[in-house]
Amino acid sequence: MGDTKKSDPKLAALPTPNSSLIELCDAKLLRAIDALYQQLDTAPQRVAIALSGGVDSAALALHASVWAQQRGIRLLCFHVHHGLQQVADSWLQHVQSLASLLSIPCEVQRVQVDLGQGDGMESAARTARYQAFADMAKRSAVSHVFLAHHQDDQAETVLLRLLRGSGPSGLGAMAPLSQRQELMYLRPWLDVPRSRIKQIGGLMAQHLGWQPVEDVTNHQDDYTRGALRERLTPHLNERWQGWQKVLVRHAQLSRETSQVLTEVAQHDLQSLDWQLSDGSFSLKAWRELSAARQALVLRYWLEQAGLKMPTEARLADLMRQMRQLHALGFDRQMQVKHGDHLIVCARGRVILQRHNETVLTAAQRKSGKSVE
Repeated sequence: MGDTKKSDPKLAALPTPNSSLIELCDAKLLRAIDALYQQLDTAPQRVAIALSGGVDSAALALHASVWAQQRGIRLLCFHVHHGLQQVADSWLQHVQSLASLLSIPCEVQRVQVDLGQGDGMESAARTARYQAFADMAKRSAVSHVFLAHHQDDQAETVLLRLLRGSGPSGLGAMAPLSQRQELMYLRPWLDVPRSRIKQIGGLMAQHLGWQPVEDVTNHQDDYTRGALRERLTPHLNERWQGWQKVLVRHAQLSRETSQVLTEVAQHDLQSLDWQLSDGSFSLKAWRELSAARQALVLRYWLEQAGLKMPTEARLADLMRQMRQLHALGFDRQMQVKHGDHLIVCARGRVILQRHNETVLTAAQRKSGKSVE
């Protein structure tokens, strides 16, 4: 979507950054944006920022506007109108006023948050938000979106995932670069404490006359993250100063560990005579792996199929059944339901089938006949 290393003549005509805006910027925060941009394989000439109107995204908008003009890059802002609070309309107007102050075109999308998906308000709003980003990106021919997540957000995410029992992949929390629905998200400020960003918000209020909005749900006890901020964070701040930086480092190490485990799982799956055509692998070869690697490769196999991870109990039960089967899978039919799929064994191979597909019978497996 317009990614190129060459300069667009039209973009070269952009004005130089407003000196008054530059004076409000933190040099370290500007460098962080540019450093992450430099890590991209291609250099997009159109990028967007997610702008909620809070202090974090407002500070990012300020810095990104200066950075984009310095780089000759076309910048847009994306605002998602959730409609969950009565002040949502006034937030929209407030965001548009900031975009106007910074001379950034503003794309807006109203969404309906599906509260019936069963994962709670926060999760439902997040799902709707990312879908809106994808829709706006498609309309705007944008492939990269900057997000204002910072060190405090990252530390909270690590804590929440730790409390939910996440493994190394989950504890890696938010990555500086991540892809979702073919859209690349950039989080340049994961090492930046929120206190530093709030200082920028104060300068914007003083010199631009623009005050960031405050989402009261960020500190409401009924929401998971709000409860963490209100109950746990004050005690951690009192007893373990700098804990956010430690947890951000932990997230980085977890991402590195997760990458190594992924590489091991990739290698192991290939060693199981994995067939790309039907996704099947050899039961006998799988049983020759250690228990830890058996579990690892099963999770990776399901992930490659785009399925959710099973609970530890369900994974243990699946592995127990697979170990009890005859090495060639002829003794009985194994059917383990996972989502809308069945994990079955036929002729010594472990196969993933949709629940409504015909499963080979034991007699057909023995005879080697297929089902028409």
